[in-house]
Amino acid sequence: MLEIERKFLVTGDGYQTAAPVYFRQGYLSSLPERIVRVRECGSQAFITIKGKNEGATRVEFEYEIPVEEACELFKLCEQPLIEKNRYRFPYTGFVWEVDEFLGENAGLVIAEIELPSEDTVFEKPNWVGEEVTTDSRYYNSNLILNPYRNW
Repeated sequence: MLEIERKFLVTGDGYQTAAPVYFRQGYLSSLPERIVRVRECGSQAFITIKGKNEGATRVEFEYEIPVEEACELFKLCEQPLIEKNRYRFPYTGFVWEVDEFLGENAGLVIAEIELPSEDTVFEKPNWVGEEVTTDSRYYNSNLILNPYRNW
């Protein structure tokens, strides 16, 4: 399965129209060629395998796992874990996901949009700023190695 995702910095709070969901995620592998992530969000947990980014596109496989297993896998993950609140915001036919990072990455707010193709035209909400899709500093897997508070 292909994931086509673009990322942007957030410049306002207009996305806060619904209650956020708390996410906790860790990385068993954060190599750019293959990322293996464990994520707990609400009452669900997932293990995700992602390939290397080619622009805004990469392969992605995601499987639901029991929350108890995710909690055990977090003990094997690189540290620190990523913590964030996620807001989902529908806008002009697409759903934007906005992550407000916590802990070591507090102060960072990123908006993401998944698209059917890299050349899909879309409208940005007025609180969406600079695109950072290809800036690897903003990859969640890199935020464990170089947290936002150290920038």
